[in-house]
Amino acid sequence: MASLQDQLGKLVYSTEKGRLCPDCGEALDACICEQLADQARLAAMDGVVRIRRETAGRKGKGVTTISGVPLAEAELRALLKRLKQRCGTGGALKDGVLEIQGDHREPIRALLEDEGFKVKLAGG
Repeated sequence: MASLQDQLGKLVYSTEKGRLCPDCGEALDACICEQLADQARLAAMDGVVRIRRETAGRKGKGVTTISGVPLAEAELRALLKRLKQRCGTGGALKDGVLEIQGDHREPIRALLEDEGFKVKLAGG
């Protein structure tokens, strides 16, 4: 745990740069925190895309989750849009995991394999 002096001693405004990001210290419009987080997420992946069906914590509603996709955040959003159009349903992107409403494992698997990803069906 950092001391109170360390927590309060960070520069938050500069007359040259304006408001500063508290994490990386760059100007807010030039903040690189998202890029660093995206690079760290991509480095931790093993290259296998896992597709699973989940109902836990969703009041019995089935959701197909896709994790381990080695793409940047903007490319994940574009892939999510294509998947939602292919399945004809809604979905979301949460913490690098794509969620598609309903059980659509086979169409998703076919689309991802066509795009060159190594796909593995996980779970039941």
